[in-house]
Amino acid sequence: QVLLVESGGGLVQAGGSLRLSCAASGLTFSRLVMGWFRQAPGKEREFVAAISWTTDYADSVKGRFTISRDNAENTVYLQMNSLTPEDTAVYYCAAGGSAAQPDYWGQGTQVTVSS
Repeated sequence: QVLLVESGGGLVQAGGSLRLSCAASGLTFSRLVMGWFRQAPGKEREFVAAISWTTDYADSVKGRFTISRDNAENTVYLQMNSLTPEDTAVYYCAAGGSAAQPDYWGQGTQVTVSS
């Protein structure tokens, strides 16, 4: 059974930072593309960042967010700096053969940025 469990969400003031973690099990972690997506209220889910041998970021988070992975711990991270209220969303961890179409999803963690 594949499990992706996110943690690290919460409430932060604008300009602050959060670090999300996603612990994976039940899959060959090192072979998969790991990614983060987010969904704000009333909006569609959108791509945030992905990591395989390289990294990729949405334009809206470039320079502020950093994705990383620890293959020994089967964990992917998302360091989020200079947060704005527009970053408020449920953040989902994802895994699969490509960043565009993940095969597995976590349950999500809420990030709320107050102004």
